[in-house]
Amino acid sequence: MNKLNRYDKWYELIFLTKWFRLLVGVVCLVAVMFSIKSTLHQEFLTKESVRNSVVFLLFGYLFSDVLISRLSKFPGVVSVSYTVPVVLIIYFLLFGVFFLYRFEYSRSLIIPSMFLIVFYSFAVSLIIRRYKVLKIAVVPYGDALRLTDLHGVSWRLLKKPSIDNVRYDAVVADFNHPMVGEWEKFLSDCALSGLITINSLQLYESLEGRVKIGHLSEGQVGSLNPPELYVLFKRIIDVVAVLLVFPIVLLVTLISAVIIRLESPGNPFFVQKRVGLGGNEFKIFKLRSMCIDSEVDGAKFAASGDMRVTKFGKFIRKTRIDELPQFLNVLKGEMSLIGPRPEQKAFVSEFEKSIPFYNYRHVVRPGISGWAQVTHGYAASEDETREKLEHDLYYIKHFSLWLDILIVFKTIHTMLTGFGAR
Repeated sequence: MNKLNRYDKWYELIFLTKWFRLLVGVVCLVAVMFSIKSTLHQEFLTKESVRNSVVFLLFGYLFSDVLISRLSKFPGVVSVSYTVPVVLIIYFLLFGVFFLYRFEYSRSLIIPSMFLIVFYSFAVSLIIRRYKVLKIAVVPYGDALRLTDLHGVSWRLLKKPSIDNVRYDAVVADFNHPMVGEWEKFLSDCALSGLITINSLQLYESLEGRVKIGHLSEGQVGSLNPPELYVLFKRIIDVVAVLLVFPIVLLVTLISAVIIRLESPGNPFFVQKRVGLGGNEFKIFKLRSMCIDSEVDGAKFAASGDMRVTKFGKFIRKTRIDELPQFLNVLKGEMSLIGPRPEQKAFVSEFEKSIPFYNYRHVVRPGISGWAQVTHGYAASEDETREKLEHDLYYIKHFSLWLDILIVFKTIHTMLTGFGAR
């Protein structure tokens, strides 16, 4: 098999090749900056302000492209939706650094150039969304056949072990299924030609953001331990982030507590035991969104349109304001800003018996928000809890700064739309 061409059109070479795309962007940015500089009066510009402005814009452009590329590798991410917010947030942070350290810079250079970067990045994302559709060849055996039901990919079911003169991004096969005829040699030839060959379970995981617990073994689960260095780094980020926003969180929490108290009698705060890191119980703090005797008959899931939820409770549950007191749990080290949501002991004891590997979600600190919350939403049954566990295991397996940043963006979207609230 000859090595396949990855790019069929000129626009695929320009916009789908990362380094070529970056080079085009940098050249355009520098050209625009110096064309602006040549039209300005030199007395208003110093060498230091020009140099700092160039560094400011190039660093922001390169870092935003890297961040968007990283986030786009995770399931369900459409780069168009994240491009403008990511670029603007990065430049906002850079402006903060320049202001803090009193660096000289030129607004006349930075502002128009920054708008160029936003426009260019957004245009590239639109073109990638339009033309970068994954074309994946499927070896017609085993679980690989089930992947063709997933959307967002151009699936090409192979009828024979050959793909001559056709462009594919990858070939997927069920490596646990016995191969017939020349299919094994075909997969080897694909790998030698530079074409990616991938196991069907691995591809399912990367497309759906879930680790199928039905295909896990004890050895596989035990290998999903999160990296200790990032666990420590994440703890530092949690504490710093909570301290920075604590005044705003405290103000919103106190105002909400007063409204809750005016709406219904009883303590506006809700304290409940949950299971956290290592299976240990701790007391979680929340703003009360239900009537005072909501669990007098024992713990139970909240249902859609639950009559126990108060009017203001619906609002704070939809916007996730009811979770703000958990910042105290984060400071105490019982929770993280991002992680699997902690459950009550009664539910945990039940699910440990019926759902394989359920207890493994306690290998990391529980979070105020998490991958399962922003992708699946609320779980109100054992089947939905099983699916949420698959998302939690995906989070643990891909435990990283990039995934946490993505969850922060998705959490903001969830707060604005009320996704998954009950």
